[in-house]
Amino acid sequence: MGDWALNNRFYRNGPDHLSNEPVDFVHVRRRFDFRSIEIGRWVTRPEREAVAGHFYNALCDLMLILQGPESLISLRGTLSLQYGTGGRPGVSAHYSPATRCFSLAKNAGPGSIAHEWFHAFDHYMAGKALAGVTGHTLASQAWLNNAATLAHPLNDMLFACFAAVLLSEDGTGPSPLFYASARVDEQQGMVYFSRPEELCARAFEAFIQDAAIKNGFLVKGTKATREAELGLYPQGEQRARCNAAFGRYFHTLGRALRRQHRGPADEGGES
Repeated sequence: MGDWALNNRFYRNGPDHLSNEPVDFVHVRRRFDFRSIEIGRWVTRPEREAVAGHFYNALCDLMLILQGPESLISLRGTLSLQYGTGGRPGVSAHYSPATRCFSLAKNAGPGSIAHEWFHAFDHYMAGKALAGVTGHTLASQAWLNNAATLAHPLNDMLFACFAAVLLSEDGTGPSPLFYASARVDEQQGMVYFSRPEELCARAFEAFIQDAAIKNGFLVKGTKATREAELGLYPQGEQRARCNAAFGRYFHTLGRALRRQHRGPADEGGES
């Protein structure tokens, strides 16, 4: 793919973060304090330059939507990025809890940043909001499995996000998103779309895509796609509840982090 094609492939409607200045992955790492950034050997120099600008804009847009500081995006410098490094066969993007790294494939990965970032956030928060959670467990998994919670108003707001995604409106059963996802899993003979961490990541995608800032490199596909038609993203009243819950949580979290002038805290309730 040429650099012209990459530069013109993704729709974006948001503020100017670049100010017509060239940005490379050194700028991306320094701005957000990522632990590391690795670029695949088959990514050409023009592609590297183009995609660095897309990453920079996407992460700045995500920061604005979440109303938090740069340290929220890198999860206090614990998160790593990979682009075009090979990854897994047939997988355009994935997050690895073992290495705390999310990876995007060279051609198919863009548009998956919001989804993979939320997996990273979900993993990071497992040890901050829940007791006795270690290893590769994600907070959404542990919460649904009744892990002991750490008392904090921000944790309660995060759990409200999980409830809006995973449970019915009255909290007594599974959500419409779960049922739709379980049907697709049954049709395909697997258990993937109905996993709690996947439900929450897709609901977060919808929240990001519904924001006023639009960025096709950050997120796409929660509305006019086959997956959306199958009900794999929240719809109608449930989508509104999920968006409201995520909005309340990240607004409150971002305000707390900005007030403290530091990154995600080591105590429960702050990412």
